[in-house]
Amino acid sequence: MHLVLRHTMTLPTDSEPPPPSPPPPDSATDTATATANGATTTTTTTTSSSSSENPPDSLPTPPQELQLPISWPQDGTLSVEWIHNLMQCFDWSSRNFPPSEFPSVLPVQVFDSLILVASKMLHKEPNCVTVDPFRPNSGTTASVVVVGDVHGQLHDLLFLLKDAGYPSDDRIFVFNGDYVDRGAWGLETFVLLLAWKVFMPHNVYLLRGNHESKYCTSVYGYEKEVMAKYGDKGKHVYRKCLGCFEGLPLASIVAGCVFTAHGGLFRSVTVTPSKRLKGKKNRKILLNHDNKTLTLGSLEELSKARRSVLDPPWEGPNLIPGDVLWSDPSKNPGLAPNKERGIGLLWGPDCTEEFLKKYQLKLVIRSHEGPDAREKRDGLDRMSEGYTIDHVVDSGKLITLFSAPDYPQFQATEERYNNKGAYVVLEPPNFDNAIFHGFTAVTPRPKVNAYYNFEEVIDSDEELDLESMVTS
Repeated sequence: MHLVLRHTMTLPTDSEPPPPSPPPPDSATDTATATANGATTTTTTTTSSSSSENPPDSLPTPPQELQLPISWPQDGTLSVEWIHNLMQCFDWSSRNFPPSEFPSVLPVQVFDSLILVASKMLHKEPNCVTVDPFRPNSGTTASVVVVGDVHGQLHDLLFLLKDAGYPSDDRIFVFNGDYVDRGAWGLETFVLLLAWKVFMPHNVYLLRGNHESKYCTSVYGYEKEVMAKYGDKGKHVYRKCLGCFEGLPLASIVAGCVFTAHGGLFRSVTVTPSKRLKGKKNRKILLNHDNKTLTLGSLEELSKARRSVLDPPWEGPNLIPGDVLWSDPSKNPGLAPNKERGIGLLWGPDCTEEFLKKYQLKLVIRSHEGPDAREKRDGLDRMSEGYTIDHVVDSGKLITLFSAPDYPQFQATEERYNNKGAYVVLEPPNFDNAIFHGFTAVTPRPKVNAYYNFEEVIDSDEELDLESMVTS
């Protein structure tokens, strides 16, 4: 297996929608040579920029080519043209309309129609979705694009989709979660990805991140964002979003050789029945959950976990969802409680090797850690390039992937992380070549206020208020 680092600009083809308007001006390209794992690799990074003008006191008139407000298709069938218009409308309105005008862009009735279809679709998918790039009907094999955290950074997501090439019959997307919070356009980001999912359900896979939860969205801005954009309909829209979050799958296996999830690996939750209580014949049997000895969980256990919870539990029998969404890799061997976060696990290279070998996998691609979190992790590489290779073992590698450049959008200090974002392309026939594509943030970002107190909130999701999390 080889890891190839490169960057290419993908130009739209006739089958792909044109890029969102307005297009970025000429981009600057920086090339750097680095040495990793004994091999010299070259990474080329694209810097994107976009013009933005301060809106006048009166609301500007949308360009004639935009179909505003967005309407739901009469037959309920989405098209490439509909999604292209959605992207253009979100891009334009984010630069020209205040948040309170969002219903004039996406009426609540259209939101309801989209999230109803998407939620039904997502809830039917298994906890661990199978991503099959082999297309027997056409005799072709698709490439697979894996995307990490995007955190409401709409304009960077629009650039990523254009740069990677839009979802199509020969290009599958797997998103590792964390679509909302911190960034100012979480609603647009989530709605756009739901639209792609509805349009191409077998070419777009949306996994759950730890921020797709009631607790995180109440702390890091998404709830307030929805309320600001939909006003008296905000509570309704927010509840619909929470219900949709519960349906998001937890993990994926790509081409039988790559495991992806937001946080990563998870514990076994095998239970041992104890004696039946005396009394009625059908009285409930007590179960002993042994949390003292941590062992790696199985894909079978993952498939049986109950993911339809507002906040993944940190205690009790249903611990796998919390592990998959919150856990982090470590350089130390074994499994250990993730004391810094208060939920999930830390797992070492030996666990990565055990998991890869058991299921004949080559790669684990997870996300969850941005530059703020990695700044506090001793022994692990910083997230300056949008990805890190955390474990190199006999059977393969563990990769952390982060797709939100210049993150977080709102920072309390003048000195910013200025990290790059990245996505991974897995190509046939083996899908074990992780091709990294790095990119910088679209600039300038439209001016907007944060929806959370970014000066006081913990940047790396540490010290959670577990008691406020909804686990029922």
